[in-house]
Amino acid sequence: MEPVFQVYQCSDPACRMRFSTDLSVTELVHCPKCGGEMAPSGHPYVNFRPPRGFLQAQPVDLVVILDNLRSTLNVGSIFRSSDGAGITHVYCCGTTPTPEHSKIAKTSLGAESFTPWSYHPNAVDLAVTLQQAGRQLIALESVPNAISLFELDSLDAHNPLALIVGNEISGIDPAILAVADYHLAIPMAGQKTSLNVAVSAGIAMYTLAERIKRVT
Repeated sequence: MEPVFQVYQCSDPACRMRFSTDLSVTELVHCPKCGGEMAPSGHPYVNFRPPRGFLQAQPVDLVVILDNLRSTLNVGSIFRSSDGAGITHVYCCGTTPTPEHSKIAKTSLGAESFTPWSYHPNAVDLAVTLQQAGRQLIALESVPNAISLFELDSLDAHNPLALIVGNEISGIDPAILAVADYHLAIPMAGQKTSLNVAVSAGIAMYTLAERIKRVT
């Protein structure tokens, strides 16, 4: 059963602040901006209505290695994206918090219960083990020899892949970069050189998943 929400609007003509209820608040009485009275606007609604002809995406043979991430919020967001993209397994390595941490549920919204995961203290050892077992290592990092994530003509997606994302500040362990089969980067049009790691991981997971589907 999907939760039902209601939009409320401030009755003060000079304010008119407007927003909806959420999972913790079912009724709004006073405007948080001006203190005026909040009144329902429109009908209650649910926020998930599948498009006509909606088809659920199928899982793909793609695993993700989280190399020494710090933020529980980022890890939770990555688990939610992993569930959506159909990722096979998430490997939490080094300092990366695992779903056993209570704060991860704040952004994963329960997705950590659906995506298989495991913890490994050494991401380099894990990456080499997966590579020796036949997985190609895909490092998502801005390095001189990186190719654009959106120009994957040279990427052999016929063999299973392992996407690696690194620490929010220091990036991926250089020892992993040294053995990675591919280095991919997301083009940046602004002044900053990178995106938030959870945003980057989500973009990469969906892009690689679609690439795998096209060649298999």
